[in-house]
Amino acid sequence: MKPSTADNNSDLHLTHLDEQGRAKMVDVGDKDITSREAVARGHVSIQPETARLIKEGLMKKGDVLTIAQLAGIMGAKKTSELIPLCHPLPLDRVDVDLELDEAAGRINISATAKTTARTGVEMEALTAVSVAALTLYDMCKSVDRGMRIEAIRLVQKRGGRSGEIILEA
Repeated sequence: MKPSTADNNSDLHLTHLDEQGRAKMVDVGDKDITSREAVARGHVSIQPETARLIKEGLMKKGDVLTIAQLAGIMGAKKTSELIPLCHPLPLDRVDVDLELDEAAGRINISATAKTTARTGVEMEALTAVSVAALTLYDMCKSVDRGMRIEAIRLVQKRGGRSGEIILEA
């Protein structure tokens, strides 16, 4: 496991601010075009009855897991429109997986984003998980007002100058 880039950087500075403290988009023009991949995870905590309705396909709004999966993929594709200083990227692949974990009372979400570009796809993977989680919330809120969107985080990234970073297996 390689520590995060911030741990290796002795002169920490915010790359999205100029010398006057104004917001700026980072110039990635001199970076090499390389294959890059990021994996993010999160989950939505739900009540047992909500899990049962999802499992039995009885939610009024339809197939909750499939719709949330598609929403996550669509969210990844729109990341640069949602995050102001995020570069638009040509995505080679976005996979969003949802797993109903009845024993834990939650729906686990995992997203993998891949590109061949000058900058990484962490934001796209994180956005995919976030949008999938929000979609689950929207589709289930009529039966479960106590749902919680939790633990959205980057777990792996590969490519670029920092190489491979594994934050969680």
